[in-house]
Amino acid sequence: MYVIMVYDVTEDKVSKVLKSARKYLNWIQNSVLEGEITEAKLFQLKKEISDIIEKDKDSVIFYVLPTKKNMVKDVMGILKKEQDFFI
Repeated sequence: MYVIMVYDVTEDKVSKVLKSARKYLNWIQNSVLEGEITEAKLFQLKKEISDIIEKDKDSVIFYVLPTKKNMVKDVMGILKKEQDFFI
């Protein structure tokens, strides 16, 4: 599956959320990550994020698509981080 994760958390949690999410997804822009992920790894990521955030103060949203083929990405302006592809 393909996941886009966006977050809005208090300043003291930003680096923890980003560090945890980068183990599973690619950072593409401030507070936005995306990438292919298995259901098991998405479950692990959500557990880690849940342990970091405060549900009454922070927000994390996961957009889940069956595959990247089902997504159209239209970037306006500069792309902060190009995804790395290793062959």
